[in-house]
Amino acid sequence: MRIVVSLIGIFSTLMACAQDPEFSQYYAAPLYLNPAFTGTTTDHRFIANYRNQWPNIARGYVTTALSYDYNLYHFNSGVGFLVTMDKAGTAGLKSSQFNFLYSYRVSIANKWVIASGLNFGYAFRTIDLNKLIFGDQLQFDPKGQVPSDDPALFNLGMSHYFDFNAGLLAYNKSFWFGFAASHINQPNRTLLSQEAPLPVKTTIHGGVRIPLNRRPLKSERQGVLSPSFVYKNQGRFSQLDVGAYFLYDPVVLGLWYRGIPIGKNVAGNLKQDAVVVILGFQLQRVEVMYSYDFTVSALGPVSGGTHEVALKYKLAIAMKSKTKKREKYLPCPTFKK
Repeated sequence: MRIVVSLIGIFSTLMACAQDPEFSQYYAAPLYLNPAFTGTTTDHRFIANYRNQWPNIARGYVTTALSYDYNLYHFNSGVGFLVTMDKAGTAGLKSSQFNFLYSYRVSIANKWVIASGLNFGYAFRTIDLNKLIFGDQLQFDPKGQVPSDDPALFNLGMSHYFDFNAGLLAYNKSFWFGFAASHINQPNRTLLSQEAPLPVKTTIHGGVRIPLNRRPLKSERQGVLSPSFVYKNQGRFSQLDVGAYFLYDPVVLGLWYRGIPIGKNVAGNLKQDAVVVILGFQLQRVEVMYSYDFTVSALGPVSGGTHEVALKYKLAIAMKSKTKKREKYLPCPTFKK
């Protein structure tokens, strides 16, 4: 039986991609984290995220996200758009998804707000067949440059599917707590002629904003400490991120740990992934953040770590004074008042 030699690495990639790509700077990609964050700002918000994971290993994983959201304050709602693109491995396995998001907010007692969000997405996956080498090609040419008749070649194709996600968020000016469920319809996204439903991903996240100078004067720099966590579970995969941001206006520093060291993964190793260091600047309208993941798993430093960049721009809009008062606890989490 002929074997798809070059696909061994690709199938490994497909199995690894059974979990969603993730961002270390998860609050710099709020719409990706939880659709309930849609419109949780008084401005037009544009965000770009770029992540290059394990660049030294078969080109690793490169993930890009672009988002826009807007607060429909007259309707207690928010709308947004999110585009994500992920590329993995030397064979150019690409995943792209286009999303429309909607959220609705309700103010409750003690200055708390409850927001619910929906994400309706359409996605497709492709692979570059010209970069694959099949077993029958190697029989005649060690470089695999002759045409292939392997049946596996004709079983590979493009996958496209709808994807539905939802989330809830509760917050005030100091605390936030959220829950999100992704891939509720468990879409089939395999490139082969078979069923391979994408497992539902559940996400729980929360945090607190702690001002370090309670009543700062206008001439003083604002200091804020913001500890938070994110827990994710998808199929047999689970992950916990814990850490904190520190702001000394306008400089932002962050330190995070990703992993669950009290448990073991399917390979029998401790569930620890990375230590993340974040450096950025948060200005009135622009935020620039960079992070580097130091790999602490069994993969080690040979992976090349992970580089991640996030850019955020907020375009101010005119709002009536009574509306500003009603929305004054948005967005969250944030460092600014």
